[in-house]
Amino acid sequence: MTAASEAPITHGRVLKIAVPIVLSNVTVPILGAVDTGVVGQMGQAAPIGAVGIGAVILATVYWIFGFLRMGTTGLAAQARGAGDMAETGALLMRGLILAALAGGVFIVFQTLLFWGAFALAPASAEVETLAREYLTIRIWGAPATIALYAVTGWLIAMERTRGVFILQIWMNGLNILLDLWFVLGLDWGVEGVAAATLIAEWSGLALGLWLCRDAFGGNQWRDWGRVFDPARLRRMLQVNGDIMVRSVLLTGSFTTFLFIGADLGDVQLAANQVLLQFLEITAFALDGFAFSAEALVGGAVGAKSRDRMRRAALLASFWALGGSVVLSLAFAFGGGTIIDVMTTSPEVRSTARLFLFWAALAPVLSVASYMLDGVFIGATWTRDMRVAMIQSVTLYVVSLLVLVPLFGNHGLWGALMVLNVARAATLALRYPRLEASVAA
Repeated sequence: MTAASEAPITHGRVLKIAVPIVLSNVTVPILGAVDTGVVGQMGQAAPIGAVGIGAVILATVYWIFGFLRMGTTGLAAQARGAGDMAETGALLMRGLILAALAGGVFIVFQTLLFWGAFALAPASAEVETLAREYLTIRIWGAPATIALYAVTGWLIAMERTRGVFILQIWMNGLNILLDLWFVLGLDWGVEGVAAATLIAEWSGLALGLWLCRDAFGGNQWRDWGRVFDPARLRRMLQVNGDIMVRSVLLTGSFTTFLFIGADLGDVQLAANQVLLQFLEITAFALDGFAFSAEALVGGAVGAKSRDRMRRAALLASFWALGGSVVLSLAFAFGGGTIIDVMTTSPEVRSTARLFLFWAALAPVLSVASYMLDGVFIGATWTRDMRVAMIQSVTLYVVSLLVLVPLFGNHGLWGALMVLNVARAATLALRYPRLEASVAA
């Protein structure tokens, strides 16, 4: 057993994992704002739209492989807890190989990919031309971006989230500096934004691999018999496949929320978009504690210690619950000010205030779903996560059909809260069986 798995699970250990994740998440919206700001200095609307739609297209495509982050964390944390460090290196290598293959496919079939994207989301001729220039450069970063999912998951599993923070600061900081140089200094326009991101992605992967250098310290990463072991490959594919289905259903639920909101009128749609930023803030803040649960629960399951698993789940959830209460209070008392910062439209401001209490309730109603996701990912009980999500989405759809016709936008937000509570309830019902499966 490793030193990390033998160390006591304490409040300090939970925070050591969680705080760097929370801090690194803070940098994410800053980069998007700078990207928009620098192209905005060109004085035209088309470049802003091109960067926006190009970034969304790639984020959506790359997100398909987001399961690599969660799957790698759960499996590697269990291997670490079991003292099988050779397997942690092999797991990272499997993720990197999958990323290289997936990224290569995107590069080879980029023409078809872009055609399909613009068929689904058509734009003006000028915006589409600029977006294609942006995409043609950025697509070469596909292998690096997907590989970084595996790298991040491995670092979290090893409880090295300070490395995740360093990685995020490096990538976003370099991206911002290159944005300013390429666009404002060299006048490269949209292509400059794309080139800045491409360089940041590949340099980020190089730094990430250096941060994971322990995985390459021996020969385990090139022990091809282990790396391509059929049983281990099947386990990895099963875990990642379950997570992918679960994530598709969750994303589809939020997309449905947006589509139904669009039918309620432009003002309510805009108000919902503003309030959804409160949910994004909640996710950024609580992710750190969910990641703590993933790493610590995974280590406990690998070490076959039920007591350690229970303690990991409880301590991480304790801090997440405290954070959710703080967020709810902040939204309840300061939400109006946040709304005013986000929009200058009087109609949108007043409408958003009518539904603000839903955004204020969301953190405390959603925290259990975040934390149970972390517990089940760490334990790699992903089949149960998939089934629970199917059940939750079914309840969500029923809620939409009943509540929206009766209460309009209030019904829409109520249905979203039903989804989050159902996610927690369906996993909570399965938790005793999960805990019982771990040796005492």
